[in-house]
Amino acid sequence: MGIFITFEGIEGSGKSTQAKKLYEYLTNKSIKAHLTREPGGTLIGKKIREILLSHWQEKFPSIAELLLYEADRNIHVNNVIKPLLQQGYIVISDRFYDSTTAYQHYARGIDYNIIDSLNKLATEGLIPDITFLLDLSVEEAFKRLNREKDRLESENIEFHQKVREGFLKIASLEKNRVIVLDGLKTEDEIFSQILKILTEKKIV
Repeated sequence: MGIFITFEGIEGSGKSTQAKKLYEYLTNKSIKAHLTREPGGTLIGKKIREILLSHWQEKFPSIAELLLYEADRNIHVNNVIKPLLQQGYIVISDRFYDSTTAYQHYARGIDYNIIDSLNKLATEGLIPDITFLLDLSVEEAFKRLNREKDRLESENIEFHQKVREGFLKIASLEKNRVIVLDGLKTEDEIFSQILKILTEKKIV
């Protein structure tokens, strides 16, 4: 079996940049690696991503949002993540089920037991080997969003603060899996820390 690494964080935290840097580092060393993301890691998932992140005139209920994320995840796990892990790949995903817990439970307020059950159902029991959480203040993160905001990015500061607090709560409960990194450090400083941790754990 391969290794499953996930990157988490609020919008603008730098997680996507670090996921890409790790993928490029591994491929340059001729290590079998695959970079993916949620939502949108499959052809079907790209359609779901478009629905989830677009602005709509109709009400977008939190339960519908949750179910779409879980549908994307189940398709992703079955079409991309599990098959590649079985082939010995290091699979790197920009977001996974921790995002659903942070956004839909801690920020939206949906009951944790519902989300936990759906996460387990959608992932079919798959748990990341290691998760990197890039943490920084919402104010600092949003300074970096110099583009038109999607539907979730357009939520208010209080919403994103709840997301951040949710991620930190997850990290405090799962210290063996979730590693919190200071998102205020430079890209290279953060990446050096990631490589150091992965080397110590004999993952790379």
